[in-house]
Amino acid sequence: MELQTSLELLSSTIKRCKDAQKKCKEGTSQHSLLKHRIKALEISKALLEKAKQASNYTLEELHKALPPMESILSKVTKAQSKYPKDHPQHKRYEPMIRATTLAIEHIKEEINRR
Repeated sequence: MELQTSLELLSSTIKRCKDAQKKCKEGTSQHSLLKHRIKALEISKALLEKAKQASNYTLEELHKALPPMESILSKVTKAQSKYPKDHPQHKRYEPMIRATTLAIEHIKEEINRR
C-alpha cells in the first residue's frame, strides 16, 4: 500500500510541478529548478514502478536526480517541523516524506547496482 501511495504522490507532484513550470519564463532559475525536479521525480517514479524505462536512465541522470529529491525531502521535513507532532499539518507531510525517502533509497540502490 505504501508503494501505491508513494506512486500517487509522485504523480501528483509531477503534475503540480509541470503546471507551475508553464507559468515560469523559460531560462529563469525557477523554470530550470522545476525542469530538474520534474526529471528527478519521473526517474523516481519509474524506479518505484520498476518500469522498463527505468533502465533507460544513465548513471549520470541517476546521480543528478538525487539533489532535487534530497531538496524536496529537506523542504518537506522543514515545513513539517514547524508544527507539533499531534497537529494535523504535521501529519499531512508524513506521506510525502515517506514517498521521497523511498524514492531516494531506490535511486541510491540503482546507482549501487550498476
